Amino acid sequence: MDQLALLFVLLLGAVVSVPVGDRWGLPAPVLMTLLGIVLAVLDFVPNVDIRPDLILPLLLPPLLYASVRRTSWRQFTANKRPIFLLAVALVFLTTAAVAVVANTIVPGLPLAAAVALGALVAPPDPVAATAVAGQLGLPRRLVSILEGEGLFNDVTAIVLYHVAIAAAVSGSFSPWRAGLDLVLSAVVAVAAGVGLGWAANKLMDMLGDATLQIGLTLLVPYAAYVLAEELHGSGVLAVLTTALFLAEYATDADDVMTRLAGHTFWDVVDTLVTGVAFGLIGLELHNAIRTAAGRWGEMLGWAAAIVAVVVLVRLAWLLPATWLTKRLHAKRDYDEEIPTSWRETVVMWWSGMRGVASVALALAIPLKMDDGSPFPDRDEIVFIAFGVIMATLVLQGLTLPWLVRRLGVRADEDVEKAFEKELAIRAAKAAKRRLKEIEEVEELSEEVSEQLLRRAFDIGTRISPDLGDEERREAYEQRARRIKRIRRIQGEMMSAARHEVLSARSEPGADPEIVDRVLRHLDVRSLR
Repeated sequence: MDQLALLFVLLLGAVVSVPVGDRWGLPAPVLMTLLGIVLAVLDFVPNVDIRPDLILPLLLPPLLYASVRRTSWRQFTANKRPIFLLAVALVFLTTAAVAVVANTIVPGLPLAAAVALGALVAPPDPVAATAVAGQLGLPRRLVSILEGEGLFNDVTAIVLYHVAIAAAVSGSFSPWRAGLDLVLSAVVAVAAGVGLGWAANKLMDMLGDATLQIGLTLLVPYAAYVLAEELHGSGVLAVLTTALFLAEYATDADDVMTRLAGHTFWDVVDTLVTGVAFGLIGLELHNAIRTAAGRWGEMLGWAAAIVAVVVLVRLAWLLPATWLTKRLHAKRDYDEEIPTSWRETVVMWWSGMRGVASVALALAIPLKMDDGSPFPDRDEIVFIAFGVIMATLVLQGLTLPWLVRRLGVRADEDVEKAFEKELAIRAAKAAKRRLKEIEEVEELSEEVSEQLLRRAFDIGTRISPDLGDEERREAYEQRARRIKRIRRIQGEMMSAARHEVLSARSEPGADPEIVDRVLRHLDVRSLR
C-alpha cells in the first residue's frame, strides 16, 4: 500500500464512520482514530509521509472555518468570560502543571522542553469536542462553551508552544519577550483576519456565481492562516477572525442557492478532513511503538502520570471556575451560557479530548538545537503526547455517551421549541408587514390578497405548527395534507421529467451540456 492508497482508505473511512457511528452511538472521530490504530499495526501499511510542519496548515484551517460557521460573534461575546477561563487561564495552568511534573519524572528533560510538552497537550481539540458533543443531544449552552473553548484555546497553546520551543533550541528565555510576542501575535492575527474577511466579502459580491463564491470560501481560511503566519501572527486566530467576520457580514438573506450549496459543501469538507485528521492520529501509533521499544514500562508510566495531570487539572479548575461564573452571572445578570448543575460540569470535564493540534505540534518539534545537538528527549515527548491523545480521545470519547446518559444531561427541548416558535411568529409577522406595504402601492384583488395573507400565516405554521388556535391548526393540517398530496404527485411528475431528460444523454447527437442545463433547471424547480 502506498501513500495515495492510504489517503483513499482514510477518506473512505471518514464517510463510512458517520453512519456506523450513528448506528453504534459512537463519535465518528473516535472511530476514525481506532481505524488509524488498526492500520498502524498492519505490516503492509506504510508510515505516514507528511512533513510535520504542514499538518497544521493543511488540516486546521478548514476544520476551524467549518466549526466557526456553527457559531456567531454574539455567542462568543456573550460567553467571553467562560471562554477566557477555559481557553486562556486553563491552558496556562495545564501547561504549568504538566511542565512541573514532566520535568520531575523524566530524567534530564529541560524545563523549556517540558513547557513545550505542556503546551501541546493543554488544549482540548475543537473538532473532537464539537463532533462528539454535537451528537449527544447536550444543552446548547454546553456545546457553545465547548466550541468557544476549542476554537480559542489553540491560539494560547500554540503561542506558548512556539515560545517554549524557541527557548529550548536557543537556550535562552525572556518572560517580557514572550509576553510581547503573545500580544503582537494576537494583534497581527486579528488585523490580518479582519482585513482578509473584508476583502473576501467584497470579492464575493463581485463574483456573484454561487460556485465561485463557495470555492472562494475554501481558499479563505488557508489564506488567512498563511498571511498571519508570514506576518508572525497567530494563524489560528486569523482564521477564527476571518470566519467570524464573514459569518457576520457576508450573509445575504436572499441568496438561497449559495447558502444551501455552501452548507452542503462545508458539511462534506468537514466530514472528510475530520476523518483524515483523526485517522492520522491513530496511524502515529507506528512511531509510538518504535519509540517505546524495550522501555514500555517506564514510558507508559510517564504517559499515565501526564494523563492524570491533564485530566485532574481540568476538573480542579472547572469546579471553582464554574462556581465563580455562576456567582458573577447571578450578580450581574450577564447574557451568557454556563453550566447550571454539577452534572453539566462533569460532562464538560470529561469532554476535554485532545486531538489534531496536539499531534501536529508534537510532530513539529525540531530534530536539532541551534548548536546542532539533538533536541532533548524528543522521542519521549512525542510518546507522552501520543499517550495523552489516545487516553483522552479514545477513552473519554468512547465513555462520554455513557456518562451523558448516566447523568441525564439533555438539551432543554421546551426552551428550544419556545425559541423556534418565537422565530416562526417573527417570520410570519415580517411577511404580513411586507404584504401590507405592497398592498399600499399595488392594487390586489381581494382573492389574491386573502391567498397571500394565508401564505404568510403558513410561513409560521410550517415552522411551528403550534401557532394559532385549535380551529386554525386543524384547517392548516387539512391544507398541509392536501399540499403534501399535491407535492407527492408533482414530485412524481418531475421525476418522470428528469428521467426522460437524463435518458437523452445516451441518444445519438445529444449535446450533454444542453442536457445538463435542462436537468439543472428541473432540479432547481424541484428544490423550490
